[in-house]
Amino acid sequence: MTLAIDRPETSPAPLSDLVARDAREFGVYARTGGWAFGLMVARSVRPGGQGADETPKVSAKEFAELAGCSPERVMRYYKAWDRAADDGLVPHFEELAPGQELELPDADVWLTYYVSRSGATSERGTAIAEAAAAEGIRPTKALEVAENPTALRAAILADPSTARAARAALLDRVREDPELQTELARDVVRTDDLKKAVATESRSADRIGYVRQIAESGQVRTPAGQTIDAPAELRQEAERHLSLIDELNEGEDAGEWAAEAYDTMKNLVVETVEADPELRVQERRTKFYSSLQKATRVFEELTFDDAQDFYEDDMVQRLEDLQQAIGSCITALRGARGNAGGAE
Repeated sequence: MTLAIDRPETSPAPLSDLVARDAREFGVYARTGGWAFGLMVARSVRPGGQGADETPKVSAKEFAELAGCSPERVMRYYKAWDRAADDGLVPHFEELAPGQELELPDADVWLTYYVSRSGATSERGTAIAEAAAAEGIRPTKALEVAENPTALRAAILADPSTARAARAALLDRVREDPELQTELARDVVRTDDLKKAVATESRSADRIGYVRQIAESGQVRTPAGQTIDAPAELRQEAERHLSLIDELNEGEDAGEWAAEAYDTMKNLVVETVEADPELRVQERRTKFYSSLQKATRVFEELTFDDAQDFYEDDMVQRLEDLQQAIGSCITALRGARGNAGGAE
C-alpha cells in the first residue's frame, strides 16, 4: 500500500526585469529590424544646421561616444533614416523628440535604405548598391563581395555555379566597357588553352552561320564563290540541321553538330552544282578566273629593281617554265575558242 504524500505546489520564480526587458527589445528588433536603432538616432541626434541651444538632441559624435561606437556607424543610421524620410516612410528629424515612440515600417524595408559599409557612400559603392537593387538583392551583400575580391575568387574557383554567374556578369559588363574588352581579349590571346578554345568556338559559329544563311536567305555560296539560289531540298535540309542545333541545351557542345551540318551542306552544294550542266560550267569558269586573278596578283608583286643582288639561275629557270605553261594555257584557250566557233 502506497501512501500519498501531499507536496506543496511550487509557484514559478518571479520574472526578472532584465529578462523581460531583453525579450521586449528582442521583439521590437524582430519586428522592425534596423528601424528600431534608426529611430534612436533620428530622435536623439540633432540635424545639421541646428545648434545645441535649439534642441536637447546631441551631435552624432556625442551620441557615438555615449553608445561606444564610431560616429561613422551612427551616421549610416542617420542617412538611412533621412532617405526613408525623403520617401515619406518615416518623419523627418525635426519632427522627432528624444524618447518619442513610433510605429515603424517592416524590418525588410530597412535594407532598402541602410548599407552597413562606409564604402557604400562612395561613387563606387553607390553604383554597386544600385546594381544590387536592380537585381533584387540586398546592397549589403553586393558591397561585401566587392570589398572582398579574394573571397569572390575562392568561390569562383571552388564552385561551378558561382563561376557561371561570374561569367554571365562579366559578359554583360564587357558589352559596355571597351577597356575591359581589350584587356579580356589580350588575356585570351596570351593563354594558349583559351586561344584554342576561342578558335574552336569561332569555327563552330562560322559553320552554323553558313548553314543559317542558307536556311534564312535561300542563297548559298558555291566552292568557287558563286552565290546561287538554294534548291528547296537544300534549304529544308539546312533548316532541319538548324533545328537540331537550336534544341541543344545551353551546356551542350554544339561543335560536332555544327561540323556535321556544315559538311552535309557543303556536299549537297557540290552535288547541286554538278547536277546542273550550265551551273557546272559557270562554276569552273568562276574558279578559273579566281585562280587567274590570284596568279596575276602574285606576279605583279614581283620586283626586279635590285635583281643583281639576289639573282640565281634557278629563278630564271622557274620563270621560263612558267612562260611555257602560260603559253600552253593560251594555246588551249584559243583552241577552245576556235572549236566553239566551229560548233556554231
